[in-house]
Amino acid sequence: MRHPARWIAAAVATVVVVLGVVFALNVGNDPTAPQASPLLDKAVPPFELATLDGSTVSSESLAGKTVIVNFWNTWCTPCHAELPALKEFWDAHSTDGDVEMVGIVRDDTTRRVRSYVGEQGIDWTIALDPGSRAALDFATRGQPETFAISPSGRVVGSQLSEMSVAGLEAMLDVARRTG
Repeated sequence: MRHPARWIAAAVATVVVVLGVVFALNVGNDPTAPQASPLLDKAVPPFELATLDGSTVSSESLAGKTVIVNFWNTWCTPCHAELPALKEFWDAHSTDGDVEMVGIVRDDTTRRVRSYVGEQGIDWTIALDPGSRAALDFATRGQPETFAISPSGRVVGSQLSEMSVAGLEAMLDVARRTG
């Protein structure tokens, strides 16, 4: 090793070039940019989950209804922030005979979920996804993530991030019109 400084400089230059190539290949791949769910315009994946009240909810039991599915967790800060919008939306539609809302919780304990649901007065169906099977089948990318399902069982809307009441209403409208 006659010139260790040259070897070090060459190694540093190689790392810089590799990082430059990696960064150049990722220009325009903003992870915060909205991306469409791969499920859009496809049949809802079949699922059957235990609910917090001890019953089950499934894609089959929801067939023929307009459904809003919201993936969330008790420890998720954006999920806490969107809760008022979900509550307002559900208060406006809980008596609509054709609408269901299902909150699917993964990566959380039943005890924490039960406590949070009670403290927050959540009164829509809460399902548990302990093995994350439904989350994987829905190709979720994080939480909160919300899907709208038409009465014919097609995914017609999705959003990865907090929902607003206006956003929920728009999803519901599309799902109802799609049939």
